[in-house]
Amino acid sequence: MAEAADIQGMKHSPARRWLGRSAAVAAGVPLLAGLLGGLAAPQASAAGSTASPLSAATTGAATGSPASAAAEPSGPKTVSVALDTLAPSAPTKGDTLTISGTVTNKSKKPVTDARVDLRVGPQLTGRTAIDDAVERSNDTTYDPLPVGGKYKVEFGKLASGISYDFALSVPVSKLGLGADGVYQLGVTLTGRTAAEPYDHTLGVRRTFLPWQPDSVDKKTRFTYLWPLISTSHVSAETGSDDQQTPVFENDDLAQELAPGGRLEQLVSLGSQLPVTWVVDPDLLATVEAMTDPYRVRDGKSTVAGKNQLVARSWLNALEKAVQDNGNIVALPFGDPDLASLAHGGENVSGTLGHLQSSSEVAGKTVETILHVPPATDFAWPAEGAVDPSIVDVATSAGADKVISRSDSIQDNLPYTASAARPIGGGTTAVVSDTRLSKAFEGDVTKAGSSTLAVQKFLAQSLAVNLQDPSKQRDIVVAPQRTPSASQAQSMARALQGLDGQRWTQPSDLVAAAAAKPDTNANTKVPGPSRYPDKLRAQELPTSAFEDLKGMGERLGKFKAILTLPDRVATPFANAVNRAVSTSWRGNAKGAEQYRGSVNRYLTSLASEVQLIQKSELTLSGRSATIPVTVQNQLLQGVDNLVLRLQSTNATRLKLDDGSAVAEQPIKIDGGHTQVVKFTGAANANGPVELTAQLYTTDNRPYGSPMTFQVRVSELTPTVMLVIAGGVLMLVLAGVKMYSQRKRAVAAKAAEDKAAADAGAEAGGDAGGDGADDGDSPGGGPDSGTDGGESPAPDPAGTAPSADPAVPSTEPSAKPSAAPENRGDLDGAGPGQPSDPAPDTRPESGDPSGKGEKVDR
Repeated sequence: MAEAADIQGMKHSPARRWLGRSAAVAAGVPLLAGLLGGLAAPQASAAGSTASPLSAATTGAATGSPASAAAEPSGPKTVSVALDTLAPSAPTKGDTLTISGTVTNKSKKPVTDARVDLRVGPQLTGRTAIDDAVERSNDTTYDPLPVGGKYKVEFGKLASGISYDFALSVPVSKLGLGADGVYQLGVTLTGRTAAEPYDHTLGVRRTFLPWQPDSVDKKTRFTYLWPLISTSHVSAETGSDDQQTPVFENDDLAQELAPGGRLEQLVSLGSQLPVTWVVDPDLLATVEAMTDPYRVRDGKSTVAGKNQLVARSWLNALEKAVQDNGNIVALPFGDPDLASLAHGGENVSGTLGHLQSSSEVAGKTVETILHVPPATDFAWPAEGAVDPSIVDVATSAGADKVISRSDSIQDNLPYTASAARPIGGGTTAVVSDTRLSKAFEGDVTKAGSSTLAVQKFLAQSLAVNLQDPSKQRDIVVAPQRTPSASQAQSMARALQGLDGQRWTQPSDLVAAAAAKPDTNANTKVPGPSRYPDKLRAQELPTSAFEDLKGMGERLGKFKAILTLPDRVATPFANAVNRAVSTSWRGNAKGAEQYRGSVNRYLTSLASEVQLIQKSELTLSGRSATIPVTVQNQLLQGVDNLVLRLQSTNATRLKLDDGSAVAEQPIKIDGGHTQVVKFTGAANANGPVELTAQLYTTDNRPYGSPMTFQVRVSELTPTVMLVIAGGVLMLVLAGVKMYSQRKRAVAAKAAEDKAAADAGAEAGGDAGGDGADDGDSPGGGPDSGTDGGESPAPDPAGTAPSADPAVPSTEPSAKPSAAPENRGDLDGAGPGQPSDPAPDTRPESGDPSGKGEKVDR
C-alpha cells in the first residue's frame, strides 16, 4: 500500500526538548505519592478559573463496594476532554490558534487543582504515523511539556458529573513549530484526586495540526465528489389522469429537502465549494415530480402531497449551484448496484438490459431538469470495491471509467499514486483515496468529533503532498453515498480548510480521470476472492433478479396489448431500476417489500383485462351460438389480442369451421366489454368442457384461462321423423285444399259460360223479330229495347253492318274457326274468371300518326 514505506519515527519539536529535563521530576512522583498517602488531600480553590459550569449531573452516593471502586474511572480517563473548535484549522505565520471545548469529571469524586494545558507533540512523518497517533490517544507516557505560561485555564475544583467550558488562545509563534508537516496537539487536564493527591494527567484529547505556512511548488490536484443520492421514494403506480400523477411510497423525501435537511445542506454547502457533483437522476426526477400535484400512500389509499414549495426551492437552488459549478456526473438512473448485478444477476437473462436502459435515460434526465450536460461515462460500485465481473457489468452499459478505492486496487509504493489507472479494454479505474474518503463516515453530530475528523482529514491531505513534493499527483476523494447533514457540514469545513491552496488545488473528476497515469501504480483488478465478504452479504440475492425477470416478462405482454403503452412502460421501467438501487444495501427487507409492491400493482393492472366467468350452457339442437365476454376495466383501449375457444370433445361439439379450436380478434375500448360469439355444432348429447383463453398476437397466453361446460341436448331421429311426418301432412293438406279450390273456380266459370251462351241464343231470336218491325215505336236506332234490355252482343264479335252501302267485313263461314282461336289468344274471346283484364287496347288498323312510333 501507499503507506508501506511511511517512516514511523518521530521528529521532536522544540517543546519536546523539555521532556528530558522533566523526566527526573516525573520519576519521583510515585515516591512522593507514597509519602503523602496518609495525608488528606487539600481542597484547592477555584480562584482564577475561566470556566463556567454547563450542566449539573446528579450523581448517586458512593457505594463503597469493591465492585463500584473497580468501575471508577482513573488515570487519563477520569476527566473527558472535548475539543469543540480549533481555528484556524491550518494556521499560517502570525495566526493565533484558538481552541475551545469542555471538560467533564466522569468520576464520583471531585477533582482539585484542575488545569487545562496545550501540548505540542512531535512532527508525524508519513500517513501511517498519523493513524498510529490516533490509536495512542490515551497514552500519556511520553507527553511533552505544556506550552505553559499564561496559555492555560485553571479550575479550582471539578465537581462530579459537571461539564465546564474552556478556551485557549495561543499565538502560533509560541507553539514551537519547526519544519513543514503534521504535528500532534494535545489538550490535557491536570489535577488531583482523593486517591491520587498529586498533579497528574486526568484527561487528554489529541488532534492534529497541519503546518504548511507557504505554498509548495507541486500542489496536489484535489477532486472531491459531492453525492446527491437518496433512497427510492416513488412507486410504479400513477394516477388515471392525463398527467399520470405519481404515487409516493412515503413523504420522507420532503424532510431531506426542507431547510436543515440532509439534501438541503448538501446543496447549500456544495454551492460554495470546489466539488464535482455526482447525481442520481432518479432523485432529480422524483423532486421534479413533487413540484406538481402528487399522491402519498396512506395505508390502502393515497392522500395529496403538500410539499411542492419545498421541492421547487431545492431544485432551484441546485440548478443555480450547478450553473455556477458545471462539474457534474450522472450515475445510471436509480444508482443500480453494480456488484449485485454482477454477482447475483449474472445468470439471470435480461438483467443487464435494465442497466443499459438506466444509463441511456440518465443524461437526458439531468440535462432536462438542470439544463447542464453531465458526464455519463462513469460507474461507481458500492464503496469502490471491484472485481473483474463488476468491471464487465459497468462497461456493458457504456461506462469506460470506474470509480474504485485504494483498499480495493492496492499499491505497494512509498507514496500515494495518482487516481487514474488504465485497467485494460479502454477502461480507466479512478482510484479514490481510502483514508480521505472514509474520514467522515463516523458519528460527527457532536462538535468535538467533527473537529477531530476535520483536523485528521487536513493532516492526511498534507501528508500526501509531503510524501513526494517533487511529483504533482491527482487525488480523488469519494465519500459515502448518502452523507448525513452533520457529515456534510464536517466535509464542508474540511474543504474550507484547504481554501488557502497552499498544498492542494481544486480539480474535477473528468480531469482526474484524464490525467497521465503513474506507471508505477497497480493496474490489476483484484480477483473475485478479494471482494469483501461484508459487502457481498449486503447484495441483492439471485431470487430478486428472478422476480424482476418475471415482472419484465409480464410487463412485456401487458404493453403489447395496450393502445397507449408508454403510460405503463415508463413508470414500470423506472420502478425496476429503483428495485436494484445501491441504496437497498443493508435493507434487504425494504428491497423485498418494494419489489413486492411493484409486482402486485402490475398484476392488478394486467388483471383488468379478463374473461368473465360463465355458468353452464345448454345447447338445444344441432347448432347454436356460444357467447364469451371479455372485459376491459383499464382507462385505455386494448388491441392485439386473440380469444381462443377450445372444445375438449370435438366428436360431441365442434366450433365454427368444424374444428375443436376457434379464435377471434379482440379490440376493446377502455372501460368497455365485448361479447364474442362462436358457433357450436353438436353431434351427440352430453356435457362438453370448453376452455377460453386470451392470447397475444405472438401466441403468448394472456391472463388465466376460463373453463365452462356446455350441455348438448340434441333431437333424436324418432322425434325428427315425427316432425317430418307432420310437416308432410300439412303440405298434403295444403295441396288438397288448393286442388279443391281450383276445381270450384273452374266449375263456376263453366256455369257462367253456359249462362252466357243461353242468353246469346235468346237475344238472337229477339233481334230477328225486331228487324221486321223496324218502324214500330221504340224500334228505331235511337230507342232502347223493350223492357230496357240492351241488344245482346254478337257471339262472333263481328256483327253485320245495318247499312247496305257499307261493304260487309264478315268473313266467310269456313275460316270462322281461326278468328275464334285467335280471339282466345288475344284476349277477345271468353277466358277464365280468374284471368286478369287486358292492360292494352286492341290495335288500330289505321295508319299511324306523324312522329308516332310503330311497333313492327
